[in-house]
Amino acid sequence: MLLSPNAMGLRLRIGLYLTTGAIAAFLLLPILFIVLLSFGSSQWLVFPPPGWTLKWYGQFFSNADWMDAALASLKVAVLTTVCAVALGLPTAFALVRGKFPGREFFYALFTLPMIVPLVIIAVAVYALFLKLGYTGTLFSFVVSHVIVALPFTIISIINSLKLFDQSIEDAAVICGASRLQAVMKVTFPAIRPGMMAGALFAFLVSWDEVVLSVMMASPTLQTLPVKMWTTLRQDLTPVIAVASTLLIGLSVLVMLIAAVLRRRNPASA
Repeated sequence: MLLSPNAMGLRLRIGLYLTTGAIAAFLLLPILFIVLLSFGSSQWLVFPPPGWTLKWYGQFFSNADWMDAALASLKVAVLTTVCAVALGLPTAFALVRGKFPGREFFYALFTLPMIVPLVIIAVAVYALFLKLGYTGTLFSFVVSHVIVALPFTIISIINSLKLFDQSIEDAAVICGASRLQAVMKVTFPAIRPGMMAGALFAFLVSWDEVVLSVMMASPTLQTLPVKMWTTLRQDLTPVIAVASTLLIGLSVLVMLIAAVLRRRNPASA
């Protein structure tokens, strides 16, 4: 019996929804389990938890080592974001509006960290800072994180610039504004969503980074992912699930903010 086009389309949509839901559940259930484990009453990572408690959150926030690691992650991520935007903005302008030869080569060069395996970058950066004597410092953390975060910022700002109508900026110049004034008062407000999205992605890359952070870490300076990595080798208490939940929560928040910015201005996508 042949199905009508409407019935066939309905079945296809139902199949698509079921398949998408199954894939989403497969990807999200482990994250949900981690969040639930952070509230479990067992002193080990046991699922399902025998009971529910907030004591592991109390232990996390009262432990100086965990708090120092969290604050170090936040500090590194904020500095990485500032540096990535400060470097990415003029780079994006040069790649979009510059008339010099080899722009495609430089674009590929700046986006190379998105392609090269991260462990190769980590080993190279570690060897450089080891020779310079800067391993285990805040400077080494920020520089290494900027290397991998900068491409996301550059791409986001480039997309905004390409969709911006430069004739509006030219009109401001014709009306008496200098080129710098036109860029500051016309172009920057127009591409601000792209800049904000690039900043959020840079923050997210730095906040979750573990490979580079492991290579740059020292006994006195560790980010939260590094603290989690070292603790996993010694203990499996739900405090690790608490740290994971906090990482996940902030990452989801940043992604939601970036999604809102992209919906407000497609140029930021």
